[in-house]
Amino acid sequence: MITSLRLKDFKNFVDETLHVGPFTVIVGANASGKSNIRDAFRFLHGVGRGYSLAEIAGGKHEAGWKPIRGATNEMVRFQAGAEISELDRFSLEVEMKSDRQALSYLELGDNIRYRIDVCPEDSSGGLSIADEELWSDSEEIYTTKIFDEPNTLLNRSKPALCLVPSILRDIGHAAGPLADVLAIYSQADRRSQGATGVARRLNSMRFFDFKPDHMREPAFPGQTTLGDNGEYLPVVLRKICTDQKRKAILTSWLRELTPMDVKDFEFPDDPSGRIHLVICEANGAKVSANCASDGTLRFLALLAALLGNDSALIYFFEEIENGLHSSRLHLLVELIERVTSDGTKQVVATTHSPEMLSLVGDSTFESTSVVCRLEDTNEAIIRPVAELPKARELRKTQGLGRLLSGRWMETALAFAEGNGNDPEHPE
Repeated sequence: MITSLRLKDFKNFVDETLHVGPFTVIVGANASGKSNIRDAFRFLHGVGRGYSLAEIAGGKHEAGWKPIRGATNEMVRFQAGAEISELDRFSLEVEMKSDRQALSYLELGDNIRYRIDVCPEDSSGGLSIADEELWSDSEEIYTTKIFDEPNTLLNRSKPALCLVPSILRDIGHAAGPLADVLAIYSQADRRSQGATGVARRLNSMRFFDFKPDHMREPAFPGQTTLGDNGEYLPVVLRKICTDQKRKAILTSWLRELTPMDVKDFEFPDDPSGRIHLVICEANGAKVSANCASDGTLRFLALLAALLGNDSALIYFFEEIENGLHSSRLHLLVELIERVTSDGTKQVVATTHSPEMLSLVGDSTFESTSVVCRLEDTNEAIIRPVAELPKARELRKTQGLGRLLSGRWMETALAFAEGNGNDPEHPE
């Protein structure tokens, strides 16, 4: 599982680290930098999918990949509108633990670290790789230095994480004394194995921004995973309902969420062959997706994402509380904490909801971070809420929700950074 993400000179972060747990909650005011964290995860996801830097930043239409927000020169901190220097670059570094259940193919140490440095090209406005490295515990698996061999061609617009398996195997089959060839091949195969394992982990991410209008649309059969905006919800739910155990979980969670006494689901098709969603109640009433509330559909989509056949290991939800009544947020927290409890799946979510923050369990509290822009600067910082002054005590006496709504967290951050008053007694 991923344990941390470090952002250095990326957008509005100078050098900050997000600590990541099974369920990671990120809070902060608008324009503080929460979406920039999402962009960093998406950038690494693009690396894991094997895209070039141009495709990661600018989009890949045929694959449904949307561009990273902003121009390429805006990815480097404070470079928008400024003259680009060859020294300008940003760095993204991710650390992960090798869990055998999810990464059984990765025969490396327990602690894996991958870093990529990217710089803008002053002539074309594109991006190129300045440096890249992969470590297992304290052992260097590869760096860009391994490509300094004569006659070894590397497209510097594409991360070595994606290229290293084939390139290193070619090197491993080079002519020479048998002992030398075997030694090189063994090293190359280990590097290849490590690169492949980390790429798979980074590739196994989903980013959701549910839109009720998309979820209300009927869908043609054949889709097995939910779209980023909730597309294909009827056919994904229909697939889940073929498993009676998962269907029972689905209906029980929905009964808890709404006043509806949900008993079953129906999935009629129309003359064009598209599948519709109908929610059936115990009293015989039927509610189509067109008449269902936004909150009901959002919760159904979240259930479909986490209970469906999607093989992703990391799920990112922005403003996860949208459309849900505050009295039902405990169900959302309970669901995610239960799904992520075994460490197989991870959820990262941003929220503005004080109520939701008050409901998180002890493990999630340890993985809750606040993002804040420092006063009179464009720079943002990331701090674990648990490390703020008196946070553990105040959580018990005041509740995290009150601390968030009263802007105590921003005050505590300012105090911790030496730019504010003592926040020990929030109003």
